[in-house]
Amino acid sequence: MRKCPACGEGAMFDGYLKVREHCPGCGEALHHQRADDGPAYLTILLVSHLGAPLLLWVFLTYQPSPVSMLIGFSVGAVVLCLALLPVIKGAMVGAQWARRMHGFGNEPVEATSA
Repeated sequence: MRKCPACGEGAMFDGYLKVREHCPGCGEALHHQRADDGPAYLTILLVSHLGAPLLLWVFLTYQPSPVSMLIGFSVGAVVLCLALLPVIKGAMVGAQWARRMHGFGNEPVEATSA
């Protein structure tokens, strides 16, 4: 949902894919995330597995011209990738937060006076 994994209210992203340093709602530190290339690979995997059977079905059923299939499926793949990429990156950062990976949950311990 592209929201903070801690409070579910603040926006996780500052722009299209840049993860904020801290949640504007609760102040949770989000700079620990290490999504790297994982969301891009997963997005390509999902789009290709959705597009390949659809491409085969459209070709066998309607037999459109190769140029129209190239244009149609290229535009469809780009639009679907751009729509899924922020959602998948948000889910990946949320999974890291939930499992306390890469520094999430390592708040400094305050010294207690005895």
